Amino acid sequence: MMDSRECPCGQNRVRDEAAQWFVRLQAPVMGVDERQRFNGWLDEHPNHRDEIQLLQGIWSATDLLPRERLRALCEPPAKRPARRPLLRYAVAAGLLAMAVGLGLFSGLGSSTDYSAEFATALGERRHVALPDGSVIDLNSRSRVRIQYAHHQRRVELAEGEALFRVEHDADRPFTVDAGNGQVTVTGTRFDVRRDVDKTRVAVEQGSVKVQGRDVSQARFVSLTAGLGTQIDAQGKVATPYAIDADALTAWRNGKLVFTNASLNEVAEEVSRYRAKPLRVGSAAVGNLRLTSVFRSDNPEALLKALPNILPVAIRTLEDGSQEIIAR
Repeated sequence: MMDSRECPCGQNRVRDEAAQWFVRLQAPVMGVDERQRFNGWLDEHPNHRDEIQLLQGIWSATDLLPRERLRALCEPPAKRPARRPLLRYAVAAGLLAMAVGLGLFSGLGSSTDYSAEFATALGERRHVALPDGSVIDLNSRSRVRIQYAHHQRRVELAEGEALFRVEHDADRPFTVDAGNGQVTVTGTRFDVRRDVDKTRVAVEQGSVKVQGRDVSQARFVSLTAGLGTQIDAQGKVATPYAIDADALTAWRNGKLVFTNASLNEVAEEVSRYRAKPLRVGSAAVGNLRLTSVFRSDNPEALLKALPNILPVAIRTLEDGSQEIIAR
């Protein structure tokens, strides 16, 4: 049976919805509830992400036009009332057509400089499309700085976690700087998570090269699909190991997937989605293992379920944080 979104009328509806969401995304502030509704809409169908990515690419192309020309194009036509509330969408489409017609925007081959910074709040996820066709999905409490130049594409993951889908460009390697190390690719799909004491890299498709800040370890460590590694606080890269890419990137769909994870690992992960941290009361409790799936937007459900799964209890401390203790 054909999905209604695949017929012309359904596709038009999706494009209208995408345009409405895109306009909201340009607002200086977007509430967590509205961001969660947007993420839910994104996850409903692959077409939704495609349309948002298209609009973000269109909007990025406007950076290539002179400011005076851009301002003139954004002026409403005289004696012609707006027929739809989506003026930005129409203007963006016109700008893209003009940019392509003038040869100013050439997709993957563009050598135009580009810089931007994106961040997410507690419980927020964000989908970012870059001018070269690459895409970044940001997890909760994450921040990236992007700098494109003629011969390089550089991203700094200042904090948090991001999933990268990088468009191939052999002439401009894509580098992710994560403090104690960096990841270099020409085109692939991989996840980078930066914590206080370590950085984790996991490859879903393609291959990457990982290098730490440890001067005694000068060589790159190569990762292919299904492999991951960690960079410790001293900048040393661990030997590659097998990973479950689907589990590690389940946060994109609002899920926390634990497969034989220690409660130390569970507490660290859950703390990313709570205003107050979750702690473990003892080494013995921290070594207990958990296999389960929970929603990242409702970490309290995990705390309620945990005593029914393992011999533990949840204690609330004076500062409002909570601690897992033996029962």
